[in-house]
Amino acid sequence: MKNSTSLLLFHVTLFILLQSHYCYVLPLDEGNGLIENTCKKTPHYDLCVSTLESNPESSGSDLRGLAHVMVDTVLSKATDNLDFIRALLKQAPDEQLEKSLANCAEIYIPVVKYSLPQVIDALTGGHFGFANYGISDTAKQAQACEKNFSGFDKSPLAERNNLLHDLSEVAAAIINVLLKD
Repeated sequence: MKNSTSLLLFHVTLFILLQSHYCYVLPLDEGNGLIENTCKKTPHYDLCVSTLESNPESSGSDLRGLAHVMVDTVLSKATDNLDFIRALLKQAPDEQLEKSLANCAEIYIPVVKYSLPQVIDALTGGHFGFANYGISDTAKQAQACEKNFSGFDKSPLAERNNLLHDLSEVAAAIINVLLKD
């Protein structure tokens, strides 16, 4: 009995030591280093770093986790853009602006409701090619929305569309790294 208790105690102690070692070492080695190294492979390094470092889910994540954080951020921004478009539609001063905003809403609705949730599912399932296609399409849709305002002096969505486009490009670049691994 004494031998089995000692053996059990030894294994539990060893397990705790190994767990604490890995929990301590991996985030320090991988944490910001992984974010910085990953973001160097994207077209918008500063945006990538600031986005990932500001999200607590990035801490201790692997590359797939960082891709998830970025895609979740894209979905959040696209949803915010759609809500903003809907608010602008309620107060559009002229018919041409209303038409342009309505076209953007038609672009954003399927992105928010279908495309980006499918990207998240594909990423979770390891279907990185499909995830890359979907997130790249999101960048194109942000540009398509922006083109609706080509006849205006200034687009009311320019900053929002540009940010969504750039975030989508960052997410696509991270997913490309996953494709190559």
